[in-house]
Amino acid sequence: MISISLCMIVKNEEGVLARCLGSVGAVADEIIIVDTGSTDRTVDIARQFTDRIFHFEWIDDFAAARNYAFSQATKPYILWLDADDILLKKDKDKLLELKTSLAPEIDSVSMLYNLSTDEFGNVSFSLRRNRLVKRSRSFRWIGPVHEYLEVGGNIFSSDIAVTHVPADGDTDSDRNLRIYENRLAAGERFSARDMYYYANELKDHGLFVKAIRMYDQFLHSCQGWVEDELAACGKLADCYLELGDRRLSLESALRSFQYGTPRAEACCRVGYHYLDEGDVAAAVVWYRMATQLPQPDSWGFTNPACATWLPHLQLCVCYDRLGQYELAHIHNEQALNYRPADTRMLANRAYLATRLASRQAEALQGGDTA
Repeated sequence: MISISLCMIVKNEEGVLARCLGSVGAVADEIIIVDTGSTDRTVDIARQFTDRIFHFEWIDDFAAARNYAFSQATKPYILWLDADDILLKKDKDKLLELKTSLAPEIDSVSMLYNLSTDEFGNVSFSLRRNRLVKRSRSFRWIGPVHEYLEVGGNIFSSDIAVTHVPADGDTDSDRNLRIYENRLAAGERFSARDMYYYANELKDHGLFVKAIRMYDQFLHSCQGWVEDELAACGKLADCYLELGDRRLSLESALRSFQYGTPRAEACCRVGYHYLDEGDVAAAVVWYRMATQLPQPDSWGFTNPACATWLPHLQLCVCYDRLGQYELAHIHNEQALNYRPADTRMLANRAYLATRLASRQAEALQGGDTA
């Protein structure tokens, strides 16, 4: 059986830290907590779980703090989490099982990172992260903000998930943007990855014109990761839509196709454009394509709704407008397979039952007249 050091960096996490550490349970053989300047009860809470608590002066560099946390680990494997992450019981059990069976040649174990769920508990936003790494490989964190763990060798892709459950209203939403702005002011030349994540911060702060310029700069660099390139096209489409430029929004969504196999997210964007324009037949083409594409096990951000229930629901709307009620019913039922308690879809079922019954009655009446 392998043994694991859990390494975390924290600051003012009194609202979530106990929840996180409690969810890990017996998975961690050692817990390393690196505090970067808490002014609340974070350190006191950490002491309830471990005496391996360290302090790191915050220098606007997440990678530096995480590398320091990794340097304190003593066990053969390192697991990392953020304070607002948890392991659900099923995932904790899977990780405990993995501890007993992990092959020695494995250098890293990737896990799903479920960032949000809908009201029915379906994952609505996820990606993959390297979560459990062999300490002897000395893997390093890269990047002051939106840092990533640079990993190589033999990577095992597990079905274990880490679930993100943020606390309400206690985050510094401007922190990352400030870090990027300070780095720019200091004359730093951004990597392609920095361009992409800086653009995301600008978009999230409603600075759409500046975000568009940075996304374009990122895409024209031709140095980005393909998953970020695909995502950047979608985010560009959103920015132009916010600015009321529907033509450039459509062009941005279509731009993603030059970077690889079409993704369901892009098809749904294009379908939405045509549906909103009143070109229902064109919308059908794109939404049908979204239902037929495989859902990738992607390391990039994915929205599973676009490959599952959403295009079926939109096809229901399209076929209803075209008067093809049987097809509308079929796609609404397929959407309900994913969200059986969705009130919109249940209302559609009742409405379409009425439409189909009326059409059947008309057909019978026509037959009697004949």
